[in-house]
Amino acid sequence: MILLSFSKEGAVEAGCDEAGRGCIAGPVFAAAVILPSDFHHEILNDSKKISRKHREILRPVIEKEAISWGVAKINPREIDRINILNASFKAMHKALDLLNERPNHLLIDGNRFHEYQDISHECIIKGDGKYNSIAAASILAKTYRDDFMESFHNRYPYYDWVNNKGYPTVKHRQGVIDNGPCIHHRTSFRLYPAWEQGKLF
Repeated sequence: MILLSFSKEGAVEAGCDEAGRGCIAGPVFAAAVILPSDFHHEILNDSKKISRKHREILRPVIEKEAISWGVAKINPREIDRINILNASFKAMHKALDLLNERPNHLLIDGNRFHEYQDISHECIIKGDGKYNSIAAASILAKTYRDDFMESFHNRYPYYDWVNNKGYPTVKHRQGVIDNGPCIHHRTSFRLYPAWEQGKLF
C-alpha cells in the first residue's frame, strides 16, 4: 500500500503517534513529524508492521529528511496520576512543542485527541498505515522507546525488557511475581496475572 503524503493539500501537516500505551512498565513515548510533501521511502509503514532492522534503517532517514521532528515521553508516575490516555495526549503535545516549524494541521493516529493550541487536527484510525507523517512518527516513537527500555535491561534482567520492552508478556509478569515491581512499573496497571491478584494483595 502506498502511503499518502498529506490530508490537506498546501497545509503544513505534522503526523503524531505514540508508543508504549499498552505496556505495564516504562514511559509512554510520542513523536511528531513534519515531512516534505514529496517524501517517499519504499519500506516506510506502521512501525508494528515492519521489522526492527527496517525501523533502524528508517529512523536516521526520517531524522535527516524531515522538515522538523520531536520525540517526548511521560513517565510512569505521571501516567498513574493522569491515566494512560491523557498521558499519551500530553506526550504528543510535548513532542509538538519541540518542532521548530509550526504546523497548521495535525494528523493524529487513533480516534481521540486533546486540542493542541489553535491548530486543527484530524484523528485517523490506523493512520500509521495510511499517512507518511504518522508512519514516520510511529517509527521514531517506537525506536526511542525501545532504546529506553533496553537501557535498563541489565539493571532489571528478570523482567526481560530487552525482549518485551515493558509489555505484559508471561516472562515479564513472572519477573514481577518473583521480584516485585520496580520504579519503572505503572502501579495503576494490572501488574500481576489475574490469578495472582488475590494471593498477593
